[in-house]
Amino acid sequence: MLAGAIGSAQGQVTASRSIGSKRRPQRARRETNASRQARIARTIQDTYSHRYEVFGGGGYLRWRSGEYTKKNNEISWAANTSYYFSPKWAVVGDARGSFGHAHPQQFLPGNLNLQAPNPQINEYTFMGGGSYRFYAKEKLAVSAQALGGVVWGIFSGGAKGLTGSELGLWQDGTKPAFSLGVSADYNLYPNLALRLTPTYVGTTFGGTVQNNLGFNAGILYRFGRQ
Repeated sequence: MLAGAIGSAQGQVTASRSIGSKRRPQRARRETNASRQARIARTIQDTYSHRYEVFGGGGYLRWRSGEYTKKNNEISWAANTSYYFSPKWAVVGDARGSFGHAHPQQFLPGNLNLQAPNPQINEYTFMGGGSYRFYAKEKLAVSAQALGGVVWGIFSGGAKGLTGSELGLWQDGTKPAFSLGVSADYNLYPNLALRLTPTYVGTTFGGTVQNNLGFNAGILYRFGRQ
């Protein structure tokens, strides 16, 4: 009887130790998850507490060069600077340049369209506005921008002695412009990210509104502290 009781007690102690050893890794996992969440929170705070962002890169724009012309493809450069009042709201200054070859209006008098079949054209936009960051995680952020300003169009530079108007293109000059975009940032480090921005650019040559679509992509650098 006594031997049986001692064996039973030893079995209970062994079972208790076994249960305890199984529970310890669970406590360790909970601590690891808590540490991980704390680290992510610190990284998010470190990433989105920067006051300044500077972006530079290139892109593509689908552009209408005249009232009765086909749209043409253009390559672009883009640069902007953002100043953040809070982790979400910022004011933005933006500059872009786009370059391509236009499609002159067909069947012009004197076949002028054949004298310069693919003239080079350039446009430069200078805009300012606001940005709102509505999604901010450790590796990904998404923000929306609304900008307004001017566009400077050069449509006669590659027209081989003709003017852009003679080819059915817009007249050279400066006109109001505006842009809407949504930027997705993939964070490599808290102060460095890759940015992709699908963008809409509205211009007002010829007394009408041109709807131009494209995208910009490049490097985003953050600095300063709020």
